[in-house]
Amino acid sequence: MEKSKISGLVLVNKELGMTSQTVVNRVKRLFSADKAGHTGTLDPMATGVLPILLGRAVKASEFLLTSRKHYRATLLLGTETDTEDVTGSVLRQTDEIPCERTVYEACYGMIGDSLQIPPMYSAIRVGGRRLMELAREGKTVEREARPITVYKLDARRTGERTYELDVECSKGTYIRTLCADIGKKLGCGGTMAALCRTEAAGYPLSAAHTLAELEEMSEAERLSFVIPPADIFASVEALTLPPFYARLAHNGQPIYLKKIGRADPLGTHLRLYDEAGFFALGEVREEEAGIAVRPMRQF
Repeated sequence: MEKSKISGLVLVNKELGMTSQTVVNRVKRLFSADKAGHTGTLDPMATGVLPILLGRAVKASEFLLTSRKHYRATLLLGTETDTEDVTGSVLRQTDEIPCERTVYEACYGMIGDSLQIPPMYSAIRVGGRRLMELAREGKTVEREARPITVYKLDARRTGERTYELDVECSKGTYIRTLCADIGKKLGCGGTMAALCRTEAAGYPLSAAHTLAELEEMSEAERLSFVIPPADIFASVEALTLPPFYARLAHNGQPIYLKKIGRADPLGTHLRLYDEAGFFALGEVREEEAGIAVRPMRQF
Protein backbone atom coordinates (compact mmCIF):
# COMPACT_ATOMS: atom_id res chain seq x y z
CA MET A 1 0.00 0.00 0.00
CA GLU A 2 1.45 3.39 -0.99
CA LYS A 3 1.55 5.66 2.02
CA SER A 4 0.05 8.55 0.07
CA LYS A 5 -2.90 6.32 -0.83
CA ILE A 6 -3.41 4.89 2.64
CA SER A 7 -7.03 4.46 3.67
CA GLY A 8 -8.36 3.05 6.91
CA LEU A 9 -8.77 3.47 10.65
CA VAL A 10 -6.10 3.89 13.31
CA LEU A 11 -7.02 3.48 16.98
CA VAL A 12 -5.16 5.95 19.17
CA ASN A 13 -5.08 5.94 22.96
CA LYS A 14 -5.16 9.70 23.50
CA GLU A 15 -3.01 10.92 26.33
CA LEU A 16 -3.81 13.53 28.97
CA GLY A 17 -3.42 17.19 28.01
CA MET A 18 -3.50 16.69 24.25
CA THR A 19 -6.23 18.04 21.95
CA SER A 20 -7.97 15.68 19.54
CA GLN A 21 -6.88 17.82 16.59
CA THR A 22 -3.26 17.55 17.67
CA VAL A 23 -3.61 13.76 17.57
CA VAL A 24 -5.19 13.93 14.09
CA ASN A 25 -2.38 16.12 12.76
CA ARG A 26 0.39 13.92 14.17
CA VAL A 27 -1.20 10.69 12.89
CA LYS A 28 -1.71 12.27 9.46
CA ARG A 29 1.98 13.17 9.27
CA LEU A 30 3.07 9.82 10.68
CA PHE A 31 1.23 7.91 7.94
CA SER A 32 1.77 10.56 5.22
CA ALA A 33 -2.00 10.49 4.61
CA ASP A 34 -3.64 13.00 2.30
CA LYS A 35 -6.61 13.37 4.65
CA ALA A 36 -7.36 12.54 8.28
CA GLY A 37 -10.13 13.10 10.79
CA HIS A 38 -11.49 11.78 14.09
CA THR A 39 -14.88 10.31 14.98
CA GLY A 40 -15.71 12.39 18.05
CA THR A 41 -13.71 14.91 20.06
CA LEU A 42 -12.08 14.11 23.38
CA ASP A 43 -11.32 17.11 25.60
CA PRO A 44 -7.64 17.71 26.51
CA MET A 45 -8.26 16.40 30.06
CA ALA A 46 -9.75 13.17 28.68
CA THR A 47 -7.84 10.06 27.67
CA GLY A 48 -8.76 6.88 25.82
CA VAL A 49 -9.94 5.63 22.45
CA LEU A 50 -9.78 8.18 19.64
CA PRO A 51 -10.42 6.52 16.25
CA ILE A 52 -8.54 8.35 13.47
CA LEU A 53 -9.71 7.89 9.87
CA LEU A 54 -7.17 8.20 7.07
CA GLY A 55 -7.53 8.88 3.35
CA ARG A 56 -10.81 7.88 1.71
CA ALA A 57 -11.92 6.22 4.95
CA VAL A 58 -12.67 9.73 6.27
CA LYS A 59 -15.98 9.27 4.46
CA ALA A 60 -16.93 6.70 7.10
CA SER A 61 -16.94 9.27 9.92
CA GLU A 62 -20.68 9.96 9.86
CA PHE A 63 -21.42 6.26 10.37
CA LEU A 64 -18.95 5.79 13.22
CA LEU A 65 -20.12 8.95 14.99
CA THR A 66 -23.53 7.37 15.57
CA SER A 67 -22.14 4.39 17.48
CA ARG A 68 -22.44 3.95 21.24
CA LYS A 69 -19.53 5.06 23.39
CA HIS A 70 -18.21 3.76 26.70
CA TYR A 71 -16.55 5.95 29.32
CA ARG A 72 -14.98 5.63 32.74
CA ALA A 73 -15.29 8.88 34.68
CA THR A 74 -14.56 10.19 38.15
CA LEU A 75 -17.43 12.14 39.72
CA LEU A 76 -16.35 14.65 42.38
CA LEU A 77 -19.23 15.66 44.64
CA GLY A 78 -19.51 18.90 46.61
CA THR A 79 -17.94 21.05 43.88
CA GLU A 80 -19.44 22.96 40.96
CA THR A 81 -17.34 24.61 38.23
CA ASP A 82 -18.12 26.73 35.19
CA THR A 83 -16.76 24.07 32.82
CA GLU A 84 -18.42 21.14 34.66
CA ASP A 85 -14.96 19.59 35.14
CA VAL A 86 -12.00 20.28 37.43
CA THR A 87 -10.23 22.45 34.84
CA GLY A 88 -12.74 25.25 35.39
CA SER A 89 -13.30 27.96 37.99
CA VAL A 90 -15.03 26.80 41.16
CA LEU A 91 -18.51 28.28 41.54
CA ARG A 92 -19.63 26.53 44.72
CA GLN A 93 -18.34 24.04 47.26
CA THR A 94 -19.89 22.22 50.18
CA ASP A 95 -18.94 19.52 52.67
CA GLU A 96 -22.52 18.24 52.91
CA ILE A 97 -22.29 15.10 50.81
CA PRO A 98 -25.32 12.73 50.69
CA CYS A 99 -24.95 9.15 51.87
CA GLU A 100 -23.67 6.44 49.53
CA ARG A 101 -27.09 4.91 48.93
CA THR A 102 -28.57 8.28 47.91
CA VAL A 103 -25.70 8.86 45.49
CA TYR A 104 -26.21 5.45 43.88
CA GLU A 105 -29.93 6.14 43.47
CA ALA A 106 -29.18 9.46 41.75
CA CYS A 107 -26.64 7.83 39.45
CA TYR A 108 -28.87 4.95 38.43
CA GLY A 109 -31.73 7.39 37.91
CA MET A 110 -29.80 8.82 34.93
CA ILE A 111 -30.19 5.57 32.96
CA GLY A 112 -32.58 5.82 30.00
CA ASP A 113 -33.66 8.51 27.55
CA SER A 114 -33.46 12.16 28.60
CA LEU A 115 -32.79 15.68 27.36
CA GLN A 116 -29.38 17.15 28.12
CA ILE A 117 -28.42 20.82 27.87
CA PRO A 118 -24.93 21.02 26.32
CA PRO A 119 -22.32 22.86 28.40
CA MET A 120 -21.21 26.36 27.49
CA TYR A 121 -17.64 25.08 27.22
CA SER A 122 -18.28 22.95 24.14
CA ALA A 123 -17.62 23.08 20.39
CA ILE A 124 -21.31 23.36 19.49
CA ARG A 125 -22.09 26.38 17.33
CA VAL A 126 -24.86 28.84 18.14
CA GLY A 127 -25.39 31.76 15.77
CA GLY A 128 -22.22 30.86 13.90
CA ARG A 129 -19.96 30.90 16.97
CA ARG A 130 -18.71 28.09 19.17
CA LEU A 131 -20.16 28.06 22.66
CA MET A 132 -16.68 27.86 24.20
CA GLU A 133 -15.72 31.12 22.50
CA LEU A 134 -18.72 32.86 24.01
CA ALA A 135 -18.03 31.28 27.42
CA ARG A 136 -14.46 32.61 27.41
CA GLU A 137 -15.90 36.08 26.85
CA GLY A 138 -18.02 35.60 29.95
CA LYS A 139 -21.23 35.18 27.97
CA THR A 140 -23.96 32.61 28.55
CA VAL A 141 -26.56 31.87 25.89
CA GLU A 142 -29.63 29.69 25.88
CA ARG A 143 -28.92 26.20 24.57
CA GLU A 144 -31.45 23.78 23.20
CA ALA A 145 -31.66 20.52 25.12
CA ARG A 146 -30.69 17.50 23.02
CA PRO A 147 -31.96 13.93 23.34
CA ILE A 148 -29.44 11.45 24.75
CA THR A 149 -29.59 7.89 26.02
CA VAL A 150 -27.63 6.37 28.88
CA TYR A 151 -27.82 2.64 28.19
CA LYS A 152 -25.84 1.56 31.22
CA LEU A 153 -24.31 3.24 34.27
CA ASP A 154 -22.41 1.55 37.08
CA ALA A 155 -21.14 3.53 40.05
CA ARG A 156 -18.52 2.69 42.67
CA ARG A 157 -17.42 4.80 45.63
CA THR A 158 -13.68 5.50 45.57
CA GLY A 159 -13.34 8.22 48.25
CA GLU A 160 -15.19 10.45 50.68
CA ARG A 161 -16.64 12.48 47.83
CA THR A 162 -15.57 10.62 44.69
CA TYR A 163 -17.28 7.91 42.65
CA GLU A 164 -16.11 6.03 39.59
CA LEU A 165 -18.74 5.85 36.85
CA ASP A 166 -18.78 3.35 34.00
CA VAL A 167 -21.12 4.75 31.36
CA GLU A 168 -22.41 3.41 28.04
CA CYS A 169 -24.23 6.16 26.17
CA SER A 170 -25.39 7.52 22.83
CA LYS A 171 -23.49 9.98 20.65
CA GLY A 172 -23.60 13.59 21.78
CA THR A 173 -23.67 12.75 25.50
CA TYR A 174 -21.48 15.03 27.59
CA ILE A 175 -20.15 13.05 30.55
CA ARG A 176 -19.16 16.20 32.45
CA THR A 177 -22.73 17.45 32.10
CA LEU A 178 -23.92 14.07 33.34
CA CYS A 179 -21.70 14.50 36.40
CA ALA A 180 -22.99 18.04 36.94
CA ASP A 181 -26.60 16.87 36.59
CA ILE A 182 -26.05 14.13 39.19
CA GLY A 183 -24.63 16.76 41.53
CA LYS A 184 -27.65 19.01 40.98
CA LYS A 185 -29.97 16.09 41.62
CA LEU A 186 -28.21 15.46 44.94
CA GLY A 187 -28.18 19.15 45.85
CA CYS A 188 -24.47 19.20 46.65
CA GLY A 189 -23.16 19.87 43.16
CA GLY A 190 -20.83 17.70 41.14
CA THR A 191 -18.07 17.97 38.59
CA MET A 192 -16.00 15.59 36.46
CA ALA A 193 -12.52 14.96 37.85
CA ALA A 194 -11.26 12.50 35.19
CA LEU A 195 -12.46 10.86 31.98
CA CYS A 196 -11.33 7.92 29.88
CA ARG A 197 -13.16 6.71 26.77
CA THR A 198 -12.90 2.94 27.02
CA GLU A 199 -14.68 2.12 23.76
CA ALA A 200 -15.63 3.98 20.59
CA ALA A 201 -16.86 2.86 17.16
CA GLY A 202 -17.06 -0.65 18.60
CA TYR A 203 -13.33 -0.79 19.40
CA PRO A 204 -12.01 -1.22 22.97
CA LEU A 205 -9.16 0.67 24.63
CA SER A 206 -7.05 -2.51 24.57
CA ALA A 207 -6.87 -2.26 20.76
CA ALA A 208 -5.52 1.32 20.77
CA HIS A 209 -1.93 2.59 20.83
CA THR A 210 -0.48 5.83 22.14
CA LEU A 211 1.19 8.23 19.73
CA ALA A 212 4.52 7.44 21.34
CA GLU A 213 4.02 3.73 20.67
CA LEU A 214 3.06 4.36 17.03
CA GLU A 215 6.04 6.65 16.51
CA GLU A 216 8.45 4.02 17.88
CA MET A 217 7.17 1.33 15.48
CA SER A 218 8.67 0.54 12.11
CA GLU A 219 6.64 1.56 9.08
CA ALA A 220 5.54 -2.03 8.52
CA GLU A 221 4.41 -2.38 12.12
CA ARG A 222 2.38 0.84 11.96
CA LEU A 223 0.72 -0.18 8.71
CA SER A 224 -0.27 -3.51 10.26
CA PHE A 225 -2.45 -1.63 12.75
CA VAL A 226 -4.41 0.25 10.06
CA ILE A 227 -7.91 -1.24 9.88
CA PRO A 228 -9.05 -1.41 6.22
CA PRO A 229 -12.35 0.31 5.25
CA ALA A 230 -14.05 -3.05 4.65
CA ASP A 231 -13.22 -4.16 8.19
CA ILE A 232 -14.62 -0.93 9.66
CA PHE A 233 -18.01 -2.18 8.50
CA ALA A 234 -17.39 -5.81 9.41
CA SER A 235 -20.80 -6.05 11.11
CA VAL A 236 -22.54 -5.05 7.86
CA GLU A 237 -23.56 -7.81 5.42
CA ALA A 238 -21.44 -8.06 2.29
CA LEU A 239 -22.91 -8.09 -1.23
CA THR A 240 -20.75 -9.02 -4.22
CA LEU A 241 -22.17 -7.55 -7.41
CA PRO A 242 -21.83 -9.08 -10.88
CA PRO A 243 -19.58 -6.97 -13.18
CA PHE A 244 -22.47 -5.18 -14.96
CA TYR A 245 -24.16 -4.08 -11.73
CA ALA A 246 -20.82 -3.29 -10.11
CA ARG A 247 -20.09 -0.79 -12.91
CA LEU A 248 -23.47 0.85 -12.32
CA ALA A 249 -22.77 1.07 -8.58
CA HIS A 250 -19.32 2.56 -9.20
CA ASN A 251 -21.14 5.34 -11.08
CA GLY A 252 -23.50 5.90 -8.16
CA GLN A 253 -26.50 4.24 -9.78
CA PRO A 254 -29.12 2.31 -7.74
CA ILE A 255 -29.13 -1.47 -8.09
CA TYR A 256 -32.69 -2.78 -7.99
CA LEU A 257 -32.95 -5.73 -5.64
CA LYS A 258 -35.33 -7.69 -7.86
CA LYS A 259 -32.67 -7.65 -10.58
CA ILE A 260 -30.16 -9.39 -8.31
CA GLY A 261 -32.62 -11.64 -6.50
CA ARG A 262 -32.64 -9.93 -3.10
CA ALA A 263 -35.36 -8.59 -0.79
CA ASP A 264 -33.63 -6.58 1.95
CA PRO A 265 -35.66 -4.28 4.23
CA LEU A 266 -35.56 -0.51 3.68
CA GLY A 267 -32.70 1.13 5.56
CA THR A 268 -30.46 -1.94 5.42
CA HIS A 269 -26.76 -1.15 4.93
CA LEU A 270 -24.66 -3.41 2.68
CA ARG A 271 -20.94 -3.62 1.97
CA LEU A 272 -20.62 -3.60 -1.83
CA TYR A 273 -17.91 -5.68 -3.49
CA ASP A 274 -16.78 -6.19 -7.05
CA GLU A 275 -14.12 -8.53 -8.40
CA ALA A 276 -11.39 -6.33 -6.91
CA GLY A 277 -12.93 -6.20 -3.44
CA PHE A 278 -14.83 -3.73 -1.25
CA PHE A 279 -15.59 -0.40 -2.91
CA ALA A 280 -18.69 1.19 -1.34
CA LEU A 281 -21.21 1.22 1.47
CA GLY A 282 -24.78 1.03 0.19
CA GLU A 283 -28.22 1.56 1.68
CA VAL A 284 -31.50 -0.04 0.66
CA ARG A 285 -33.93 2.71 -0.38
CA GLU A 286 -37.19 3.28 -2.21
CA GLU A 287 -36.33 4.42 -5.73
CA GLU A 288 -38.56 5.42 -8.66
CA ALA A 289 -38.74 1.90 -10.07
CA GLY A 290 -38.78 -0.02 -6.80
CA ILE A 291 -36.55 -1.05 -3.90
CA ALA A 292 -32.84 -0.70 -4.62
CA VAL A 293 -29.45 -0.54 -2.93
CA ARG A 294 -27.75 2.77 -3.67
CA PRO A 295 -24.06 3.44 -2.99
CA MET A 296 -23.79 6.03 -0.22
CA ARG A 297 -20.02 6.32 0.12
CA GLN A 298 -17.36 5.11 -2.33
CA PHE A 299 -14.14 3.83 -0.80
